[in-house]
Amino acid sequence: MRSLLLLLFAAFCLLLSSAGTAQPIRRIDGSAIDAATLDQRVRDLMEKARVTGLCLTVYNNNQPVFAKTYGYAIAATKQPMTASTALYALSLSKAVFAHLVMQLVDRKVIDLDKPLVHYLPRSLMTYTFPGKLSSFKDLEGDGRYKKITARMCLDHTTGFPNFRWFEPDRKLRIKFEPGSRVSYSGEGLYLLQVILQEITGRSLESLAREYIFEPCGMKASSYVWQPQYEQAYAVGHDRKNDSTFFPRRTIANAAGSLTTTMDEFNRFYTLLINGRRLSKKSFHDMTHSQIRIRSVKQFGPLSWKDSTLNDNIQLGYGLGYVVLQSPHGRAYFKEGNDQGWGHYTIAFPDKKIAVVILTNSDNGEGIFKDLLKETIGDVYTPWYWENYIPWYER
Repeated sequence: MRSLLLLLFAAFCLLLSSAGTAQPIRRIDGSAIDAATLDQRVRDLMEKARVTGLCLTVYNNNQPVFAKTYGYAIAATKQPMTASTALYALSLSKAVFAHLVMQLVDRKVIDLDKPLVHYLPRSLMTYTFPGKLSSFKDLEGDGRYKKITARMCLDHTTGFPNFRWFEPDRKLRIKFEPGSRVSYSGEGLYLLQVILQEITGRSLESLAREYIFEPCGMKASSYVWQPQYEQAYAVGHDRKNDSTFFPRRTIANAAGSLTTTMDEFNRFYTLLINGRRLSKKSFHDMTHSQIRIRSVKQFGPLSWKDSTLNDNIQLGYGLGYVVLQSPHGRAYFKEGNDQGWGHYTIAFPDKKIAVVILTNSDNGEGIFKDLLKETIGDVYTPWYWENYIPWYER
């Protein structure tokens, strides 16, 4: 009889434990959604918008409470998306790099406001960046490059275009006074990478491994393509669900060459939103607005046209992250986009609620507006500024 009672008690405890793991997912407005309902709504959205694959993680109390993958890593072969599938991180590479830079700021390796050229033993014109970017010689004759700081690189106020190959003559130039306005620029991150490699005498990959990957247990993440990724990786998909590509980057670049997995990016994101490995000041500076954003859109011709569209959320750039204000407190977010891919992350620190969305589909961004509302009650992300036009309006 005693054995039977112990067995029943153990079963009761197990039932209580199981019930505890099925707690409702809290949203920033105080409402909640249960996991089963959220799961079905995600599936419905993906089906309606024809989203190929998706990785979704919701955070309560700054810890993952819902993490699930959906759809295909490669639609043509019906290869399922999993938490260990290698993913092209796109501009989430910049988020990881920003955390690395701020750790080096804490260690006084680099100063946010010291002009970057002061760290160089020779002229910036003599430095090259491997791959398409070649050199900085295009800047010769424009002394404004001597004003650019690490802070300007991280809050996208260098004056550089996003990438020089978007320019009619494919030349690097400073398009406005450094520090005066926001204009998203991968070129600025490349410059900061060159400076850090010169200061430390180490590669970006080596620095990331010491300061990010190893502390987070990210054994399968890298800024350069690794042979192990061939075992299970995702490719991008266009709006017809035809495969596009996965760039096998052989040259590490801070702006967009990171490969990671859902599981491993979640490890980094958990570290980030809990403010770990950074001083309070560095975490504050990274996730608080440094300069207001006035543009109608983040990219394209409307990025040069100013408006008051986002004044209600006081849209601004922090250091590596865009920042907004809501009735539920500050939020900071970072996205990534390329042909066949779209990612988005946002955290509301006062509520300790966040979400990570990773997709390998051109249709993915079409469900972001609805997905953010369903998962965490976020109706404040500037979806028009981000060009996250809902699938039913496209």
